[in-house]
Amino acid sequence: MIALPFEAETAVLVIPVAAAAILAALPGYRLTARLNVLASLLTMLAALSLFVTERPQPGQYLFVDDLNIVFIVLNTFVGFTASVFSAGYIGHELESGRLTAANLRFYHAMYQIMMFGMNLAFVANNIGLMWVAVELATLTTVLMVGIYRTHEALEAAWKYFILGSVGIAFALFGTILVYMAARPVVGEGHDAMVWTLLVEHASKFDAALLNVAFVFLLLGYGTKVGLAPLHAWLPDAHAEGPTPISAVLSGLLLNVALYAVLRFKILLAASPEALAPGPLMVTMGLTSLVFAAFMLYRRRDIKRLFAYSSIEHMGIIVFAFGMGGPLANFAGLLHMVMHSLTKSAIFYAVGHIAQIKGTQRIADIRGLTETHPGLGWAFLIGVIAIAGLPPLGVFMSEFLIVSSTFATQPLLAIPLVFGLMVAFGALIMRGTGIAFGEPVGCTAPAEASYLPIYAHLALVFVAGLYLPPPLVGWFRHIAELLG
Repeated sequence: MIALPFEAETAVLVIPVAAAAILAALPGYRLTARLNVLASLLTMLAALSLFVTERPQPGQYLFVDDLNIVFIVLNTFVGFTASVFSAGYIGHELESGRLTAANLRFYHAMYQIMMFGMNLAFVANNIGLMWVAVELATLTTVLMVGIYRTHEALEAAWKYFILGSVGIAFALFGTILVYMAARPVVGEGHDAMVWTLLVEHASKFDAALLNVAFVFLLLGYGTKVGLAPLHAWLPDAHAEGPTPISAVLSGLLLNVALYAVLRFKILLAASPEALAPGPLMVTMGLTSLVFAAFMLYRRRDIKRLFAYSSIEHMGIIVFAFGMGGPLANFAGLLHMVMHSLTKSAIFYAVGHIAQIKGTQRIADIRGLTETHPGLGWAFLIGVIAIAGLPPLGVFMSEFLIVSSTFATQPLLAIPLVFGLMVAFGALIMRGTGIAFGEPVGCTAPAEASYLPIYAHLALVFVAGLYLPPPLVGWFRHIAELLG
């Protein structure tokens, strides 16, 4: 291990904050877009350095372990590629008159604050600080969803804000209940909110308080995850906000709330008298999967279509973690990574498609593989991947989830496979309709970089064929930590 003169977990927080302050003051689109990309790259490099640097002892506010490294590295990688995609996308919005230079300065500053909030949630060793970080990330995305200032965008932002506030209020109440359970054992004050201390002493906590707390925490953070029936904000936010934010919402922000749920699941697992969190998570996961699978057939807006696909896949992930056990936890972790990479690539493609065609209506988008082969085939590969076809990474993770379910709870495998097949039919039907057929709409060439799309799809393809043994070993270790 290498000792650095700074702590990497501090760098992933300081870089976005410093960049946000600079971006808020700088004029000029091109300069701010480049600085946004540079800041995101530096944050990603700081996250990657966590693999090779010495880990400091957990502090009162920050800590790093094997679990949050997965989330931090994934978060910063997708944040970097989204910033690269965003540079060209937002520039087109400026040229078309949908955004002004002042809007772009605000957008780039908020982007870095959003990254700061998500990274802080991951490295926080204080459950109260984690709650604050999740709320900060939510509020910044609310502001960015409404950046177009249209009636629809403002309505979507308001709905997101209201439902998100209800969810975060539930999560706050659950956090307070955890503090109340810990206080008689750990003592008054800050120590009763330090996660590493909570896990160490969880077996002595009042199990009844922990049970009630987890219900509120699952409902509260489950709203942010987009689980049905708490999902209503998600399709509107995806459809009306800038497409880079749609990619970040599906690929990153949903994972932040999922991470919080997993932390409290570990806490309950450490208390032998507390209820098993698995059945609640399995129920909400299956409900989300089956509900979203049917809703995919009724979507007419391409961004709403993939918003419901995100609800479906977050349901699969929560179901896998609810099942528990080494194989299901491993599969849930792998599926989370594959979904983030694949769904963000799809939204990058969808952003270019919507700008070329001037519409998000599925009926007005046809024949992409003829008019824009590079974009059309990339989009189709993304749809095939997210639908779960081999040899791509999502197939591997879904196969492992189904296999582990058949091995432990065969009856639950029936609704699981049913939901997967229903969603598969909807995605393939919509995807092939957009990619093939008689071209409809504008056929002008796309002035955009496809590099972020291809980079994500390449990783998903490689993961479907081969996972390096060190990565497998690392994921297995995390699966054991999750219980």
